[in-house]
Amino acid sequence: MNILFISLGCDKNLVDSEVMLGLLDEKGYQTVDEESQADIIVVNTCCFIHDAKEESIQTILEMTEYKKEGRLKALVVTGCLAQRYQQEIIDEIPEVDAVLGTASYAEIVDAVEEALAGNGGVRMLPLRGLPDVSAKRLVTTGGHYAYLKIAEGCDKHCTYCIIPKLRGAYRSVPVERLTAQAQELASQGVKELILVAQETTVYGKDIYGEKSLHKLLRELCKIEGIRWIRLLYCYPEEIDDPLIQVIKEEKKICRYLDLPIQHANDDILRRMGRRTSKRQLAEMIGKLRRELPDITLRTTLITGFPGESDEQHEELMAFVDEMEFDRLGVFTYSPEEDTPAAALPDQIPEEVKADRQAELMELQQDIAFDQAEKMVGREVLAMIEGRVADENAYVGRTYKDAPGVDGLIFIHTDRELLSGDFARVKVTGASEYDLIGELM
Repeated sequence: MNILFISLGCDKNLVDSEVMLGLLDEKGYQTVDEESQADIIVVNTCCFIHDAKEESIQTILEMTEYKKEGRLKALVVTGCLAQRYQQEIIDEIPEVDAVLGTASYAEIVDAVEEALAGNGGVRMLPLRGLPDVSAKRLVTTGGHYAYLKIAEGCDKHCTYCIIPKLRGAYRSVPVERLTAQAQELASQGVKELILVAQETTVYGKDIYGEKSLHKLLRELCKIEGIRWIRLLYCYPEEIDDPLIQVIKEEKKICRYLDLPIQHANDDILRRMGRRTSKRQLAEMIGKLRRELPDITLRTTLITGFPGESDEQHEELMAFVDEMEFDRLGVFTYSPEEDTPAAALPDQIPEEVKADRQAELMELQQDIAFDQAEKMVGREVLAMIEGRVADENAYVGRTYKDAPGVDGLIFIHTDRELLSGDFARVKVTGASEYDLIGELM
């Protein structure tokens, strides 16, 4: 039977989707890309913020049309929205045959088969432990890079965030399981591992009694075939000397850190439930740049948090201007039910949030364009992502760019290159967030 997977939301959700695809593939299900060809559709949902929730609901409703037409035999909903609104989905969208929570993805085959037999329903496992899945993941990112989810859940309980309720407490995946997964990915041709979790920097503390990300990285660096290892979601307060040291010493680890700071005003940070101050953030950023002079720093911000004044917004603007992050994204605050921040007074009007977001992104645009101009004349190593249609040119990424969120480099050459190849490139120009170069 043909099955279509729609994976929404974050890269951590994508890993779950790839695991489920592997399980279904092992049982003989065929993956298709067109809704009209599918006998079964699985929607792996997100509900981290309002827009993500709306996208998930809209996607489910669009898929119900295929069920009404009679072609589709089963519609299954998984992921965070399913975890949060399990009964509501079953009650209000009768075309949905089965609902799986965030801890139940290893049961996807049973859920699909029961749905096909007309015996679907809700499958919810307690948010503890980790499913031990032996099936080979079906990597959907093109084959030359893949995400490695090193932990599940979160213990931080930021006041704006629903994730601990949807994913449970922080649970690290043991090193031996991760190295086995990484070796399997390398055997499939993956050359870049991107480590993800709700927070990567406290990896191992729950099972080894101490932060062990640096030890995991040492083991992953030993795997033949892996050329780059990239770190996302590093909380600034948890970055320590052993982690900095391993980045210094291991050539496979990209000099790239994603550290979501969310804000720079101490009062806002405190009310967000964050564990850093503006001074501590500035000190950590300064330390990283001293210890790793060629490091690329990416961050994310939330603007329009309840009670954020014009002065606090200006303070954040000044901090961004001073820190000159290489990469930066801005979310407008989304009040999520069952979170402490949603009950705070002085909620900010949506138009004010949008204006503040635009101001921050305009400031960052100037910083990013200046950073891109500084790259002109430099030689860089680029991973090839694909060919530009109808041109003697390819698109790639440098170590400074994570897929899907950062910039690209466009490389002019008459030589034949393949996706996943690494090439030495001389940067000859810059176009907004992207670079232009020639093959060395």
